[in-house]
Amino acid sequence: MLASPWHEERLLALVILVDQFERGDEAQRKAIYAFYMASTDRINNWDLVDASAPQIVGGYLAGRSRAPLYRLAKSKSIWERRIAIIATQHFIRLGEFDDTLAIADLLLTDRHDLIHKAAGWMLREVGKRDRARLEIFLWKKVTRMPRTMLRYAIERFPAALRRRYLSRKPGTAVAP
Repeated sequence: MLASPWHEERLLALVILVDQFERGDEAQRKAIYAFYMASTDRINNWDLVDASAPQIVGGYLAGRSRAPLYRLAKSKSIWERRIAIIATQHFIRLGEFDDTLAIADLLLTDRHDLIHKAAGWMLREVGKRDRARLEIFLWKKVTRMPRTMLRYAIERFPAALRRRYLSRKPGTAVAP
């Protein structure tokens, strides 16, 4: 089904894989992760990534090396780059923010709006759990951060603070 030309069939295949991954033993999870990583050319839309990467990629890499995420973050494929940042949602839920921040930093110069939105969304998720940590990151990156990424990241900030970040003037945002 993941090889189908029909988007809806690929989405259903990923929903099934997520369910199998969550119910599977270690060997099954490893096989599903390997299959997923070998099939990224078929995971080629934002909703396909968002519905599967945190559970399968993030779930498998929890407690393991995160090196595959950094390789994906440097990929020519927009979808692999999105998998890299969206997979970190799993770690955010565990209170682990380092990989999200590091991959968001790698994606600061990305040219695609869908990557800016994804990175901003994951940064916002970090901020929901540790706003001070997010602000330290933003303070260092605000002048280089794509506007869409920044807007998504600060969406839940008070209006006055959002305006200071959006002014992009170093020294006007609240320094940690």
